[in-house]
Amino acid sequence: QVQLVESGGGLVQAGGSLRLSCAASGRTFSSYTMAWFRQAPGKEREFVAAISYGGSITYYGKYVKGRFTISRDNAKNTVYLQMNSLQPEDTAVYYCAAGSPSSKSAVGEYDYWGRGTQVTVSS
Repeated sequence: QVQLVESGGGLVQAGGSLRLSCAASGRTFSSYTMAWFRQAPGKEREFVAAISYGGSITYYGKYVKGRFTISRDNAKNTVYLQMNSLQPEDTAVYYCAAGSPSSKSAVGEYDYWGRGTQVTVSS
């Protein structure tokens, strides 16, 4: 069982940056693939980024590649999402998720979810 709590969301102007954090409970954090998804009003949940349990492999959604960076600190049971060059279309609730070592970009591959943190980008 893993419990996930996101933080770091807020309101930022276009072109700005935010850093999201996701704190996980449990002693097996380092065995999970961790990911970030986002969901805008009226839209389906969308893959943002994922990182392997050791941190050596990362995946990015096509809309954020080159602007966002996912990282993790297994000693702190925390995964991060550094978001740069934010645009209004990045406005969404951002969710942290934990999955098996084989998890990649599909919502259904992830077993545990946080409650989300709101990111709003103004133009």
